[in-house]
Amino acid sequence: MLDRTGAETRVLEHPGRFTIEVDGSPVGVADFHDVDGRRIFPHTEVLPQYRGRGLATILVGEALRSTRAAGLRIVPTCWMVAEYIDKHPEYAKFTDTR
Repeated sequence: MLDRTGAETRVLEHPGRFTIEVDGSPVGVADFHDVDGRRIFPHTEVLPQYRGRGLATILVGEALRSTRAAGLRIVPTCWMVAEYIDKHPEYAKFTDTR
């Protein structure tokens, strides 16, 4: 997927986190932990020099698609994840509050 500057991005899933890469370098992270069928997202961050390019939106979108595909409920304790869900109501039925 391309960011707002046209740069190619890639989102990878690792144990406990999703990362987003631009030109092969990691520039953002969405941390998570799984508890009782729920994936809790406490923190999302993009390096300051990469902000404003839509990378957090790409990262969170991929993280939520993966979470839904895994059959897990989404718990957005991170404001960025909560804001994404507010803008994409199709995730509301897969979302729990704390």
